[in-house]
Amino acid sequence: MIFKNIVTLQPKIYQDFYANLDFLVEQIQKAPKDSLILAPEVALTGFSYQRMEEASEFSKIATQKFLDASTDKTFMTTMIEKKGRGFFNNFKVFWHNTLIHKQSKSKLFALGNEHLHFQAGDEEECVPFVIDGVKCAALICYELRFIEKWQKIQDVEIIFIPAQWGEVRKEHFVTLARALAIANQCYVVVSNPRNLQMAKNSAIITPYGIMHKNDKKPCIEVEINLEEVEHMRKHIQLRGISV
Repeated sequence: MIFKNIVTLQPKIYQDFYANLDFLVEQIQKAPKDSLILAPEVALTGFSYQRMEEASEFSKIATQKFLDASTDKTFMTTMIEKKGRGFFNNFKVFWHNTLIHKQSKSKLFALGNEHLHFQAGDEEECVPFVIDGVKCAALICYELRFIEKWQKIQDVEIIFIPAQWGEVRKEHFVTLARALAIANQCYVVVSNPRNLQMAKNSAIITPYGIMHKNDKKPCIEVEINLEEVEHMRKHIQLRGISV
């Protein structure tokens, strides 16, 4: 059997960037060796539209901290970063002191005015990446709503979803995340803040659609068996068929 320890975080995100960073580094350090740890979208700073330059500069400090902390485990989150004259919401994967994958959010949430503050990333950046031999992919929050993105990553074993999803659309969040796990026959790991007006719902979802979650905890940890992915795909054969 192939087991991996998964940790998904559900923190409160504060205006104090350093407080957020300290919490994230502490969680990385506390996690067992070889864990895969996911934090919410922009967990360091929140969206901070009035402090974009400051947030981008802080991301440089945090990147080095995450590189240092990821000696024997994997950590993932998104952060605000500036390129040229524009800002991007970048998902980054830190593995054994190395940045092994980065993709920019390509679907911006207009209802939250993201399109007024961020540049959209290249759709081609949303590709699978490998962690410890496990084929993975990521969708950043609002991107979960786009079925064409599900299809591009239907052969991976784990999909990570860092999010800032609001409470008023919580049922959409829960339903879409479970549907993705069932449709793509894989594990889905969701990380969302537990601030007021946030949906919470950080969860580890099995290929059967079973959700491991607790909206009151800042951290949810589950050991998953990746052979469940292979078992489901052999039992109900969908490979080669559009989702």
